[in-house]
Amino acid sequence: MSINGFSVGRDIALTVVTSSGPLTFNLITAFSAQQETRDYMVKGLDGVPRPVRQFNGWRGRFELERADSTPDDYFSQLEANYFAGISENPVTLTETVSEVSGAITQYRYVGVLLKLDSAGEWSGDSTVKQTISFVASRRVKVA
Repeated sequence: MSINGFSVGRDIALTVVTSSGPLTFNLITAFSAQQETRDYMVKGLDGVPRPVRQFNGWRGRFELERADSTPDDYFSQLEANYFAGISENPVTLTETVSEVSGAITQYRYVGVLLKLDSAGEWSGDSTVKQTISFVASRRVKVA
């Protein structure tokens, strides 16, 4: 639900699907994504510089409050698989946005590899914040 005609954080939902099914994180508190590009100039013999852009996937991160062992278990299994010689299968990440107009927009990140940047800091009565980053081959609009 937007506020005064602007998108806000609660207007988005994230779904992660692995080769063995959905991966549900309990309380995602932040999400960001950035398109990766390589921009450069090509200068012809006529002396005119021409810009060129190559699209090089996406990267991003999300933060969550630790409510159970799901993130820790997932990355622990990935690490165990690596040392057992088992290839890592990419996951898909679907971003669903409730637009200000009431419409729903969906983007799917494909070829996604997740990385546990921070398993959290344990301190007194503070909650444990975890950070997961990702790289993706592409982001495709699906709805």
